[in-house]
Amino acid sequence: MAKKILVLLCNILFFQIISAQTSFVSVKEHQFILNNKPYYYIGANYWYGGFLGLEKNKNKGIERLCKELDFLVSKGVSNLRVLAGVEGSGQINGVQRVTPSLQPHKGVFNVANLDGLDILLTEMGKRNMKAILFLSNNWEWSGGFLQYLNWNDLLPDSILRRKLSWNEMRDYVSKFYTCTSCIEDYKKQVNLVINRINSVSGKKYTDDPAIMAWELANEPRPMRPSVINSYKKWISNSAAFIKKLDPNHLVTLGTEGYMGTENLQLYKDIHGDKNVDYLTIHIWPKNWSWFRGKNIAGGMDSVISKTINYLHQHETIARELNKPLVIEEFGLPRDHHSYDIDSPTTYRDIYYGKILNEWLKNKRTNGLLAGVNFWAFGGNARPHPNQIFWKDGDDYMGDPPMEEQGLNSVFDSDVSTWQLIESFTKNIKD
Repeated sequence: MAKKILVLLCNILFFQIISAQTSFVSVKEHQFILNNKPYYYIGANYWYGGFLGLEKNKNKGIERLCKELDFLVSKGVSNLRVLAGVEGSGQINGVQRVTPSLQPHKGVFNVANLDGLDILLTEMGKRNMKAILFLSNNWEWSGGFLQYLNWNDLLPDSILRRKLSWNEMRDYVSKFYTCTSCIEDYKKQVNLVINRINSVSGKKYTDDPAIMAWELANEPRPMRPSVINSYKKWISNSAAFIKKLDPNHLVTLGTEGYMGTENLQLYKDIHGDKNVDYLTIHIWPKNWSWFRGKNIAGGMDSVISKTINYLHQHETIARELNKPLVIEEFGLPRDHHSYDIDSPTTYRDIYYGKILNEWLKNKRTNGLLAGVNFWAFGGNARPHPNQIFWKDGDDYMGDPPMEEQGLNSVFDSDVSTWQLIESFTKNIKD
């Protein structure tokens, strides 16, 4: 009898282990695999998701989080791209960076500020959602590379606080890749996050299937051609470092495509690394001047043709590397470039439809465009009338502090956009 019980327990343990193993997202050639099936998803950027559980009114923050996750699930959105932590505090590049900070001072970590990420991952796990966690930032709004340079005496406080010109930004950020001490500081934070034990679930992050992938940073660019070799070395070394810490999860870079890496060959080179599991692109018609001024309607033909061409160019690279591709950021302002939540989203909806249709074609043909994450979910937050930019204490929404609040956020009240998204997510289980 005891032997039968032991066999039964062993079988239960075996199936639990198998279940845990197959609930991680893996890659087989050009496809994501989840539970032994191809995994194609429609997702959102939800960079602030790990902050909601840290609100002063914690219950209110968690209540908002749970309602927003339930809303997303009800619309078929199952994958979220999230910021893992903020470096530094206060003004940076002329804007207020997001709060709270994981690393307020060099090498000093407020680990309690990971409790919010613990809550997010636990709640996502309950809903069978997957997270992509980016570990730093090329841009100022969460500290990122500029803060590491400041801590290592390559960017004085006086310059860090004021608004940088574009050429200054390029000059300074490019120094990150040749700053050994900056990179070591970056690795300390990466190590801290990846080796975290969830304070809510008790799971190690490395053992948590709610995490799909680690991402080196948000939009890491070389910024100057002179540092390309150092940039490639940083990518290769960082990807290997993360894989060694956590072999269970995927690793990707967070790049925009050739718009951020100068050319397609460099884009191919960095994604060809053995420790990089899949390719990413971001598509930003407004930032890349694919339409003039606020004339979104007049520029739509150009926007759509350039978007499809951009996608296909990177699909070619993904095909050559035999790896999946994700459009992990794309967005468009509301009609007439309005920040008013009551303004229509006619052209945004058209644009989303074109991108989601490309995803659907790939899903139906087992293609390599496996995922899309729109930028960005604004949840039940609302822009303040007569206030353009974020202030500390405001509700988080999809637009970071350096961007106009309401610029690209998709709020839970954007009925037409959600109807469009649902028309595509209903195909996920086909």
